[in-house]
Amino acid sequence: MASVNPFNLSDSEEEPDRRPNETVDTERSPSDGAPGPPTANPFSPLSETEPQTLLLSSNRTSPSGEGISVSVAATSAMAGSTETRVSVDVIAAQLLRDQYVLTALEFHTELLEAGRELPRLRDYFSNPGNFERQSGTPPAKDQVVGPGGPLNRAGSISTLDSLDFARYSDDGNRESDERVAESEIPSQERKNLKSSPEVQEPIRPLEKRALNFLVNEYLLKNEYKLSSITFSDENDDQDFELWDDVGLNIPKPPDLLQLYRNCGTPLLSPRDTADASVGVDLGDLPGNCDAQDSPRKPNASRQDVAKRQTEVVQELEYEISFLSSTKQILTEELKKLQSEIQTLERTVSSAPPTTLNLGSQNASCPSSNADSSSADPHSVPPPDNDKCLDIRGGSDPESNQSSSHPPPQSHNKLKSRPPVQFDQPNRKLSPAFLQALLSFCRMCSDSRLGAEVSRIADSEDSVMLMLGRCLPHIVPNVLLAKREELIPLILCTACLHPEPKERDQLLHILFNLIKRPDDEQRQMILTGCVAFARHVGPTRVEAELLPQCWEQINHKYPERRLLVAESCGALAPYLPKEIRSSLVLSMLQQMLAEDKADMVREAVIQSLGIIMGYIDDPDKYAQGFELMLLSLADPSERVVSAVHQVFIPAFAAWTTELGTLHTALIPSLLARIEKLLSQGEHGLDEHKLHTYLSALQSLIPPLFAVVLLNAPFTSRAKPHADIPAIEVTRFPRPASPLQDVATIIGSREMLSALLLLYDHQLEHEGTTSWDSLLWVVNQFLPQIIEIVGRINVASSTCVHEFSRFFWRFCRTFGKIFTSTKVKPQFQEILRLSEENVDTSAGNDILTKATVPIYATGVLTCYNQEEDRKLLVGFLEDVMTTLSLSHAPLDSLKASFVELGANPAYHELLLTVLWYGVVHTSALVRCTAARMFELLVKGVNETLVAQRVVPALITLASDPEISVRISTIPAFGTIMETVTQKELLERVKMQLASFLEDPQYQDQHSLHMEIIRTFGRVGPNTEPRFRDDFVLPHLAKLALANNSQSAEAKRIDVAMQLFEAYSALSCCFISEEVMVNHFLPGLRCLHVDMEQLSPEHEVILSSMIKECEIKVENRGMADAQGSMSIASSLVGEDAKTKFLSKMGQLTTSGAMLANVFQRKK
Repeated sequence: MASVNPFNLSDSEEEPDRRPNETVDTERSPSDGAPGPPTANPFSPLSETEPQTLLLSSNRTSPSGEGISVSVAATSAMAGSTETRVSVDVIAAQLLRDQYVLTALEFHTELLEAGRELPRLRDYFSNPGNFERQSGTPPAKDQVVGPGGPLNRAGSISTLDSLDFARYSDDGNRESDERVAESEIPSQERKNLKSSPEVQEPIRPLEKRALNFLVNEYLLKNEYKLSSITFSDENDDQDFELWDDVGLNIPKPPDLLQLYRNCGTPLLSPRDTADASVGVDLGDLPGNCDAQDSPRKPNASRQDVAKRQTEVVQELEYEISFLSSTKQILTEELKKLQSEIQTLERTVSSAPPTTLNLGSQNASCPSSNADSSSADPHSVPPPDNDKCLDIRGGSDPESNQSSSHPPPQSHNKLKSRPPVQFDQPNRKLSPAFLQALLSFCRMCSDSRLGAEVSRIADSEDSVMLMLGRCLPHIVPNVLLAKREELIPLILCTACLHPEPKERDQLLHILFNLIKRPDDEQRQMILTGCVAFARHVGPTRVEAELLPQCWEQINHKYPERRLLVAESCGALAPYLPKEIRSSLVLSMLQQMLAEDKADMVREAVIQSLGIIMGYIDDPDKYAQGFELMLLSLADPSERVVSAVHQVFIPAFAAWTTELGTLHTALIPSLLARIEKLLSQGEHGLDEHKLHTYLSALQSLIPPLFAVVLLNAPFTSRAKPHADIPAIEVTRFPRPASPLQDVATIIGSREMLSALLLLYDHQLEHEGTTSWDSLLWVVNQFLPQIIEIVGRINVASSTCVHEFSRFFWRFCRTFGKIFTSTKVKPQFQEILRLSEENVDTSAGNDILTKATVPIYATGVLTCYNQEEDRKLLVGFLEDVMTTLSLSHAPLDSLKASFVELGANPAYHELLLTVLWYGVVHTSALVRCTAARMFELLVKGVNETLVAQRVVPALITLASDPEISVRISTIPAFGTIMETVTQKELLERVKMQLASFLEDPQYQDQHSLHMEIIRTFGRVGPNTEPRFRDDFVLPHLAKLALANNSQSAEAKRIDVAMQLFEAYSALSCCFISEEVMVNHFLPGLRCLHVDMEQLSPEHEVILSSMIKECEIKVENRGMADAQGSMSIASSLVGEDAKTKFLSKMGQLTTSGAMLANVFQRKK
């Protein structure tokens, strides 16, 4: 009987395949490809008919008569030939398969002492998971046998410990010496140590992150949403959306429920035991998966059996899918190797005989045997540790046997390369010695990364396959701030990779690459998506990119939802048209209605605008119109701005092509405005009116483009160099490039040619057969002018909105159009004459908003001399007509307020008012004096001093007392707004003359106007003017009113004094002024109110008492040398109480007395 030398350096795993008389089919290393055909000897891998598993089962049957010991098996297997050598790796595999763990450990130790470490044993004993489930007892009779062997119950602590997530992390903190030390602990002691709660080792950081992920997943699946939110907040350093964020290079384990159910029946799948850093061959690991031979419990419950069988089926299905994918990968590698072998054979046949091809030498390393070594002097057998780096691709027995029958040509066309030649030393070393010498180079190809490194891609497709395998492992280990550098690599691989599943994984990585991508990172991803779409076409964009968008439509981070919204717009040109108008439109509509982030809705609007630029289904018009109204009503200003800048221009361009811009879209908006006005009897919804009118204003440029492109001269428009350029001020500044008429037309040169013909047509040839312009003149303008006449002139917002609309409309359509088409229609309606202002007869158009809108929206469009004269004449005529007709001045006031907001019109307005100052009618002069009050606030002090005050002093000396009284509010406004002392003194002298001149002592109207003006401007005027002038004269007027004989005049003055004192009581008043003027005036007013208005008398009593307390407190503070904090609080409390009392004047006197009674 021959003995086996386990340390023979020339043993080869493929040797039996080359010997026809060999009866032993040896085990093959994981790096040698798929195992050979199975035989009946104990060293063969599992047959393909038996389920394979990566689990090192703890429940295997102890060796018995059915199992053959290693020594006996080796002896009987080699009895026929003394030359047969068995690889030490095969012996190690069989020891591990039959659970001779201690023997394997001793074998491993002896190899280490000899300096020849075996990767299989090293990896097995360095993996704690191989010892936590070890059990040497045979299975019980009632045990259920699964694919991985008998299924015993195990503690949950041991099961969770066995995951050992930290082993697969990239921390690099666990050194090899730790693993060796751990492997020296006997397996039973290790199990007892791990299972004991008292000595349980502390949780590692990566284990904690993994468990956190599983706990959060469990909470979400079982509707514990609040607990999940709290748990997420407590672990804000972890992203619970991505398993990759945990930091482990392993697939996501089953959920907690599955782990719990399997904790007592360790039916584990390959993902639970495979070392992520070691390439594991399914045939090399133990596990007799024949579950049919295991006895079952005869009296077991059928339900339990069915449940367990279901679990077994689920795990087997997972294993089948895992093995199928592995088989597919190995098949691809086999084809690649076969192609490389053919290439190498051609290279060898074409190379000179004296050239030594190192690639061929390396390729023969793993497949050489004793015979080939003696026959080929260049062939070097590998050492037992199989550390032969395969750079150009290795050959195996199957490949060599089939080399005479070349495989089908791959669809990849390999680039032919010249043979690589190396300089050989002039030495006479034996090949065995040389190979043994080279074995000291620390190279490894038995791990996943080592396998990738050892295979250099030699075609485009193989590069893509390599990138598809490596990128999922690279991305989680790149810093978040630098991950955008991977975008080109990911996209290129996703474009060219042949496998749809891998492409989907890569695109998923792309959209989840960065947790919260900023603007620049999103732009980079979008650029890549567009490049991808251009490369792959609409079908793959729909099938591969859109699902990624749909998955993240409700992501918790707004930056990710923003990426989705932007992607829909960026990909719109590259999608099938049916998808654009259905799926993508629905996605964006859902985000617009549901998303709470302003920036996301803004991006949605922009993408919707892009969709509107590509949509061609007329049935979607109604949906587009509703989207426009919905987005215009958005509470965010940035969203509404995006609607005007992007969506409305794009939607208008589509309706222009449909021919419905002026037949459907604009009439629909006008109809909604009219409906709003008809429903606004109890209060107009100004926000909705602004919404519709702003949309109408954004439609002016496309409407003008329609007029130009459908004109009689359009076909004659030819751009050429002689056409003058468009003036910069010809059109209003557009809100966005999409509202630029030149952009809508196509070019500025074409627009210049059209404008030249447009002006000529309007001026000389008329509008015959010009349907689009006739619609504007005959239908649009009359309707919008009629709407203007129905709005409330007192609403400054509405007046301003319509003024801006007409200004932009007239500037867009041009001066000739405004002069010949717009102005005549307004003038026809206004018809300025005295008899036309008859409110009783309904001819009150001059009192409506038509006047200010025509003045500020139409007459201010152009600023030439004749235009300014027309505006001045119109305002003078309106002022004269309204004054002589005794009509309300609201329309004139609205015109002055709107024009006064622009300093460019101050001189013009002063010219109009001077016309009224020197007018022969006292009514017109009164109106002019009233208008000065509106103008003073916006005019600079120089104009006030030079133009306003002289005009007011002229009116103050007017023969008509009504004209003089009308100047008082303007003088008061000057005291409130002007700071020049000389100017203030002139106004003060004029007001003093009104109060002290005997001719005004009995002028009840003048006193009323002065008191009203003092109450309005007193709190805001200069304190010195208030203390020295306003308060003393109010006290005199209150004293004089006590002796007023006419009760009606007395009550009027008393009520006006009450309002003035109420406003002035909130001001800071010195003690001297309080004692000498404020309190005496209040007491005089109290006397009047006792007799005329008991309700107000109660409030006045409270005011007087508060002021007296304030004076007393100040006196005490002065005596002590400082004011106490308490007195200050009392003063503030008095103000607060008084203001609260003022709002309750409508209640009865008895209630007021109770409300304002001081607390005791």
